[in-house]
Amino acid sequence: MAQIVLTDCTATINSVELASRATSVTINYEKEAVEVTAFGDASRKFTSGLGNISVEVVLNQDFAASNVEATVFPLVGTTTTISFKPTSAATSSSNPSYSIAGAYLASHTPISGAVGELATTSLTFQGGTLTKATS
Repeated sequence: MAQIVLTDCTATINSVELASRATSVTINYEKEAVEVTAFGDASRKFTSGLGNISVEVVLNQDFAASNVEATVFPLVGTTTTISFKPTSAATSSSNPSYSIAGAYLASHTPISGAVGELATTSLTFQGGTLTKATS
């Protein structure tokens, strides 16, 4: 299997492509382990429980129209659809698209940085339904 260096990800938030401002993306996908061990079992047993999805995105802040702030600010406290791909090439088995419908954005830090640093914003989306497309 080929290794990949992330240099060309796509990052779409609420139908706005923000890859030119994104510097980091992390998608966390897990299923809770629900114990189903019963009397007579020799070891613990588990089954799949509720899913949990969280997505962390770091963006270089931009206050221009139709850019980072204009896209993100109205989303706080709401759900939206977000999607990401490892590269901007067509979706395929080697370049899957991950889309999360109903992703909830709890908070947004419009201004973050110190003197002489680049202004950034870090977003954490939670929940929703994750879909992986390979074509």
